Amino acid sequence: MNQDIKDRSVAYFSMEIGIDEKICTYSGGLGVLAGDTIRSAADLKVPMVAVTLLYRKGYFRQRLEADGWQREEPTSWAFDELLEEESARAQVTVEGRTVHLRAWRYDAQCLSGYVVPIYFLDADLAENSEWDRGLTHSLYGGDDHYRISQEVILGIGGVRMLRALGYQEISTFHLNEGHAALLTLALLDEAAKQAGRKSIMAQDLDTVRDHCVFTTHTPVPAGHDKFPLELARKVIGERDDFFDLEGVLHEGTTLNMTYLGLNLSRYVNGVARKHGEISRLMFAGYTIDAITNGVHAAAWVAAPFRELFDRMIPSWRQDNFSLRYALSVPRNELWDAHMQCKKQLMGLVNDETGVGMDENILTIGFARRAATYKRADLLFRDMERLKRISNEVGKIQIVYSGKAHPRDHNGKELIKRIFSAKNDLKHDIKVVYLENYNMTLGAIMTAGVDIWLNTPEPPMEASGTSGMKASLNGVPNLSVLDGWWIEGHIEGLTGWSIGEPVHGKGEERDHSQDAPSLYDKLEHTVIPLFYSDRGRFMDMMAYSIAINGSFFNTQRMVQEYVLNAYYNR
Repeated sequence: MNQDIKDRSVAYFSMEIGIDEKICTYSGGLGVLAGDTIRSAADLKVPMVAVTLLYRKGYFRQRLEADGWQREEPTSWAFDELLEEESARAQVTVEGRTVHLRAWRYDAQCLSGYVVPIYFLDADLAENSEWDRGLTHSLYGGDDHYRISQEVILGIGGVRMLRALGYQEISTFHLNEGHAALLTLALLDEAAKQAGRKSIMAQDLDTVRDHCVFTTHTPVPAGHDKFPLELARKVIGERDDFFDLEGVLHEGTTLNMTYLGLNLSRYVNGVARKHGEISRLMFAGYTIDAITNGVHAAAWVAAPFRELFDRMIPSWRQDNFSLRYALSVPRNELWDAHMQCKKQLMGLVNDETGVGMDENILTIGFARRAATYKRADLLFRDMERLKRISNEVGKIQIVYSGKAHPRDHNGKELIKRIFSAKNDLKHDIKVVYLENYNMTLGAIMTAGVDIWLNTPEPPMEASGTSGMKASLNGVPNLSVLDGWWIEGHIEGLTGWSIGEPVHGKGEERDHSQDAPSLYDKLEHTVIPLFYSDRGRFMDMMAYSIAINGSFFNTQRMVQEYVLNAYYNR
């Protein structure tokens, strides 16, 4: 193990990691992407180690009341049965107090046996105060005081724990979003100490910058953590040698984690081509590349398709690009695999809701975080037209899922609006909202629906990965041209577009035309194709796999990080 530790050169830091359904340390797309990244790093034998926090209370379990109002319940999980405790210890200072940390390890292993270890930092130790012990209990819980304290543990504590575990040869620290940006302070302190100084100096910035890679994930302002200088000094300490450095504070008054990552990284990227462009407009003066997200193919391809691919495209797991040969798979076999997935979803829906959905009816799926900019209710803007389309053109049924952030009142109201529409439509269109969206439900939904719907308000969708999972399972996308779909969309081949593409920051785009465009596509294109030209629909299923499934995967994505970020100096 000592030689293995010595060989590790990339440390991947993420506030959340979704690596296993039973390990409740993720809330949504960011964490699931992190887990898929780690899986592909193991597949490709990238010498990586990963760091996150141990959330004993998880994120939350979602309960939906009869009117759709979301209630949150704690999630307990058997971390001590799933993870292995390490003997190493580390410490950080929070508000002048020493907070002791331990780490629990999970080994993400690929088929060849190569392992990427994930370390979950835990402050729940007897020698810490009650408040400090709770700092690693809840994902995205508490106020700014709690959040910045957590980020001290992730960033500073993460680097110190890696050193305590013996990882001395890390050449690249990958900040997956700004939550981990305080790892730069730990590295600055190391650089100063190596130079024989007690205080950080300006020349240490270049040393640290040479070791850091930063990925920004969202143009949404709420997604960029920022803390008042007074709070930052209270939690981190006065540390004038740090706060007075050029590039540490934004506009001299705020510790903005995104700007900290931008200023102290040698390489910065957005998560889709369009998002890279938007990020360059948002953060003028910074060089920001783009590496489009992906999903781990072997993890998200449903069992019926795995069996089909294993038989028809034997190399697909080792070489995701070989999925392009899905074009040669007999269409009836694609359809049979799809119907097995659809029957599984219909069984789940009907068992949980008693609605009585029919596997022969065109089923539309929509599942993601319930945030207003994602516009989950766009489909219900003109209820009478939607009813007419379903009754006169071809029946549809709709499956929804997704959690709102506990403090996002508008997101919770969005779920209520969908419930209201569901009740209004009950005599014409069957609509269900499945509670407690998670990795397992996401996999069943993305494989089991006929069409995957995505309706963000451009340019707010940085990338989006649920549609990529749908493509891998032969499900065409019906989506607004934003995020990854700008790259994956070929009209009538991999799916369909809604509305006009966005230009620049998108201020001039007429969002009001999106709902009419959605109805037009359903009425004149999607529904007639599904019911009247099944052969052409099955061709689109094959193209979704061959064109999008073969490219929008983390195997390709991690290769881009290796070539462009990790070892390119």
